[in-house]
Amino acid sequence: MTLSLWIIDAFTDTPFRGNPAGVCLLPEPRPEAWMQALAAELKQSETAFLLPRDGGFGLRWFTPAVEVDLCGHATLASAHFLWEDGRLTPAEDARFHTRSGLLTAHRQGDGSIELDFPATHARPADPPDGLLDALGLSTGTVFRSRFDYLVVVDDAAQERGLAPDLARLSGVEARGVVVTAPGDNPGTDFVSRFFAPSVGVPEDPVTGSAHCTLGPYWVERLGRNPLVGYQASARGGTVRVELAGDRVRLGGRAVTVLRGAMEHR
Repeated sequence: MTLSLWIIDAFTDTPFRGNPAGVCLLPEPRPEAWMQALAAELKQSETAFLLPRDGGFGLRWFTPAVEVDLCGHATLASAHFLWEDGRLTPAEDARFHTRSGLLTAHRQGDGSIELDFPATHARPADPPDGLLDALGLSTGTVFRSRFDYLVVVDDAAQERGLAPDLARLSGVEARGVVVTAPGDNPGTDFVSRFFAPSVGVPEDPVTGSAHCTLGPYWVERLGRNPLVGYQASARGGTVRVELAGDRVRLGGRAVTVLRGAMEHR
């Protein structure tokens, strides 16, 4: 017996850009240790595991090191997989039962995908010891969300040029650290980068769940909605964000780069 196992680049329409995710469709539940071992084998920032249930799919996300509570790009990749593999018709929304509640994905007429995620508002916070130093920053406005620290700087060039001390960042008690600045190119409202060495992801190429915090912050600051964010990693990727009450709609595209079958052992 084999399992469908794909690699899909999310928040991009160009292969080898955006954020790659593994997507594995399970015919039956598998042990958590097995899923963690497969995620470590694939070495993607996240691998998504889908299991049909309750008129939708159970969805869990694993980095190479740990299971996480919320992941945007691997959810977008999972929805893309379900439509591309014919598990859903283009007119059907994808419904995911997750550790962060029910998440949905809608396929737009132009082929892009819109995710409905919970907003994770950030509050002003004192920076933990060593945070700014580890990022190579002398100043920065710091906030704390449910999952991450958010550090706001004034200059996108400064944000793009960061070379953080990842060993020191791994000691910060949070899933990750988001650094953001106003956009520096036409059509981009803000830029960001995301570092999560404590969960086995030194720098994530494009982090959908971080935009659940970035969206509310920049909508309030700029007074516009929706917005377009660009995550300025080496691969890069674009996320459309729209604040809708206590939810955030995340828009993007995905492209399949590998379709495989794994022996079911």
